[in-house]
Amino acid sequence: MLVKILIGVAILVVALVVLIATRPSDFRIVRTATMAAPAPVVFEQVNDFQKWAAWSPWEKKDPAIRRTYGGPPEGGVGQTYAWAGNKEVGEGRMTLTESRPSELVRIKLEFFKPMAATHHAEFTFEPKGEQTAVTWSMTGRNNFVGKAFCLFMDMDKMVGGDFEKGLAAMKTVAESQAAPAQAAAH
Repeated sequence: MLVKILIGVAILVVALVVLIATRPSDFRIVRTATMAAPAPVVFEQVNDFQKWAAWSPWEKKDPAIRRTYGGPPEGGVGQTYAWAGNKEVGEGRMTLTESRPSELVRIKLEFFKPMAATHHAEFTFEPKGEQTAVTWSMTGRNNFVGKAFCLFMDMDKMVGGDFEKGLAAMKTVAESQAAPAQAAAH
């Protein structure tokens, strides 16, 4: 009887390992929001890590987060942002790797805690009249542990929800900054 139970458990473990191993390694999370602000105003919110405190969803998850900035103080390629916070925000570093004014910002994301990983984030800005469509995406590869985690947790919903909150907060900031300029122009 014990042998049959052990064989059954072994079969279940092998089946689970096979299931995890066959899951896709690559992932992409994408969210878009349209803001009543010109692309340069929205772009500046992303191109300078020091401005992220006003809209980043992770800033609200840990008000005591410790931040360190490096590189060009005005933002752009080479600027870095390192953080260490509670278990919800973990620890890591972002490096701005590409910046095309009012078009694109690319970022290398390095997570150290709670789990080591390297991913890439991208923001694109598409002018639509007096509005701008902002698309925030994150891509990366999951190792075996990451695949196992994603078997039980929906990363798109989990991280995508944070992207949605961040874009909503960015919209508030960008629109409040754009409003005086738009009023003066009319």
